[in-house]
Amino acid sequence: MRLGESLFQARKKRGLSQEAVAEQLGVSRQTISKWEGDETLPDIRQSKRLAVLYGLSLDELIAFDVDVQEIQEAIERTSEAVTEKVDWTKAWSKKYPILARYQSEVDTAPYAEGLERLLEELRRQYGYGELDAFLVLKDILAAVWRAGKEQG
Repeated sequence: MRLGESLFQARKKRGLSQEAVAEQLGVSRQTISKWEGDETLPDIRQSKRLAVLYGLSLDELIAFDVDVQEIQEAIERTSEAVTEKVDWTKAWSKKYPILARYQSEVDTAPYAEGLERLLEELRRQYGYGELDAFLVLKDILAAVWRAGKEQG
C-alpha cells in the first residue's frame, strides 16, 4: 500500500477530517491532502506527530492496513473464554481445506512426539511455561515456512 493510502486509512479509522488533522499539526488542509495523495511527503517530525495522533507507531503508520488493524483489534477484544470455545481447526478449514482432512491421511503420532520433545526443550532450556513454549515453537515454524516461501 502507498504511504498516502496508509495516511488516509489511518485518519479515517480515527474518524478525523483533513481539517482536524491539519489543525492539530499546524499545517493546511491542502498539505494533508497532498500527503494522502502522494504528491508530497510529511517530514519525520510530522510523521511522528501523525502516528501519535492516529494512535499508531511510526512503523504501523507507514504500513497501515485497515483490514489488518481491524483483525488485531478483534483479537484484543476477544476474551480468553470465547477463544476457548472456538473450534479453530473448523474455522480455518473453510479457508484451508487440508485442516479438515489431514487427520484421516496423516499418522500424526510421530510428529506429535517430535514436537513434544521440542516443546520440552524450550521449557527446560528457557524456563518457558507450556503456552509460552508452544507460542515460541509456532513462531519458529512460521519463520521456517516464510523462509521456504521466499526461496521457492
